[in-house]
Amino acid sequence: EVQLVESGGGLVQPGGSLRLSCAASGFTFGSYDMTWVRQAPGKGPEWVSTISSGGSSTNYVDSVKGRFTISRDNAKKTMYLQMNSLKPEDTAVYYCNRRSGSLPWGQGTQVTVSS
Repeated sequence: EVQLVESGGGLVQPGGSLRLSCAASGFTFGSYDMTWVRQAPGKGPEWVSTISSGGSSTNYVDSVKGRFTISRDNAKKTMYLQMNSLKPEDTAVYYCNRRSGSLPWGQGTQVTVSS
């Protein structure tokens, strides 16, 4: 069974932090570049960050640079997104997938940044 399960979202005040996790199963996780994508209410999906298969290369959308850090633990078949200095504009459902988007999308995890 191929599966991606996002977790770690929640309600946080502006300036707060969250750590998202993406647990993978059913495929060779360490062979694939991975990505985080988010979708804000009423908007289309937005690419957030990508990490190479071995974790040595990362990149981010400009709006989160310096605030978010993507990482992965291939032994645990898990990818992470450390989110600091959160802003209301970060409110969205966050999804993970292969960079190609070739796997079925999971339910995502809701991040709400609000006072």
